[in-house]
Amino acid sequence: MTAESGRGFLVKISNGETPPVFSTLAGLRSTSLSINSTAVDITNKDSGGWRELLGGAGVRRLTLSGSGVFTNSAAESILRSQALTGSVSAYQVIFENGEQFTGQFQITALDYSGDHNGERTYSLSMESSGPISFTVAP
Repeated sequence: MTAESGRGFLVKISNGETPPVFSTLAGLRSTSLSINSTAVDITNKDSGGWRELLGGAGVRRLTLSGSGVFTNSAAESILRSQALTGSVSAYQVIFENGEQFTGQFQITALDYSGDHNGERTYSLSMESSGPISFTVAP
């Protein structure tokens, strides 16, 4: 198994057209993806004192977060616009080995910061909406 570079972990934003054209949020320095699901407890008197969960039930979601340098790119302008409107839009998450997640996400937080002697930075958080597709590396 080969290690992968974090530099190859990309988040791409759709331009909103049909068919969509995806652009990399190139200013990101760090990116994180979490796959979560809500457990549905079906423990009852026949469980013998052990908790039982209902497989395939509950709510599944992907959470994306990242931070980086603001570059004033077209992709960052789309990101800001989507954060202001609260819209749900198409994104791709691509790994260095070619695997990818594609689906709809809503920006739940977009923060900007900067020091008087440093660069302007931003951080973002996004939550999935609806089914997410996963493509295995070729």
